[in-house]
Amino acid sequence: MTTRIDLWWLPRAVLLGLLAFIIFGPLTNLLLWTVAEKWYFPHMLPLDYGFGFWQRVFSPRGNAMVSLGSSIVIASLTVVVSLALAIPAGYALSRLRLPFRGLFLLAFLIPQAFPNLPVYVNIARFFYQIGLNGTIAGVVLVHVTHGLVYAVWIATAAFSAVDVDLEEAARSIGAGPFRAFRDITLPLAAPGLLASAIFVFLESLDEFTGTYFVGAPDVTTLPLLLYTASSGGNYQIASITALLLLIPSIGFMLVVERFLRADVLSKVGH
Repeated sequence: MTTRIDLWWLPRAVLLGLLAFIIFGPLTNLLLWTVAEKWYFPHMLPLDYGFGFWQRVFSPRGNAMVSLGSSIVIASLTVVVSLALAIPAGYALSRLRLPFRGLFLLAFLIPQAFPNLPVYVNIARFFYQIGLNGTIAGVVLVHVTHGLVYAVWIATAAFSAVDVDLEEAARSIGAGPFRAFRDITLPLAAPGLLASAIFVFLESLDEFTGTYFVGAPDVTTLPLLLYTASSGGNYQIASITALLLLIPSIGFMLVVERFLRADVLSKVGH
């Protein structure tokens, strides 16, 4: 009996250890590859450490800075276009008694409901006919189709979390509809809209399939550079590129956790 009581913590410790390995094991392996100058089987750790591959990645011939710049430009434009569509759509879906409101919200999930590969192949074929294939504008439009899922749903939740009485109070003292929206509703919904923008930005920053079929080889982003390096067996450069993608993702998710309030989350889908 005493032995059982003393070992009650063992299953929890094993479970926590397994969970930590699942989460931090791949990250540790990634970090090791970023500084591994020489590493091959059967050695468990790199034989030589250094930053030689970092210099190759950030050299003019490494194409990393150009790819990073393209990724940031495309993600920023995707955010602008997505929010320009999501803010009026989210406000209308949260304030107006629209028929089939639930179906409108579900419609924005359609791009996620089908396999991406056949969809992007057909989009690439259509964009080639109208001259958008291999352009930043074409890549942005593809990214927007996925970004709208986050943008519209979170914008709708953010506006739903703003009390209608505040708008009516502003209207009662002479403010017009647009001024009440600009001065009252929009600032109060801003944290949710900021979180929406971050989700869209990260989705665009990590998007590979759509960029590959619509943009390559004329438009190169970090995910495309990561794919090229990993398919060529250059795990150091692939790991460094993956780390460059990971850093903004972690930073922005911390911002989302701070600004996306519980009252906004409770309104998602309502």
